[in-house]
Amino acid sequence: MTTETFSIPNISCGHCTASIQNELSEVNGVSRVEGSVETKSVTVDWSAPATREKILATLKEINYPAAL
Repeated sequence: MTTETFSIPNISCGHCTASIQNELSEVNGVSRVEGSVETKSVTVDWSAPATREKILATLKEINYPAAL
């Protein structure tokens, strides 16, 4: 299992983190998504078939692109 924290500058409220959690939870292989408004970040636990690239693409698709 891989765990990574992504910086998401567009997070401004709890609704943002809830949207991100809902969408990333749909990615096959993602087991946990935890968002923080305070740090404008999300921590994701995943294993195959999920990939870092798939998570980043999903974040971009839902208008919450990660800062790289």
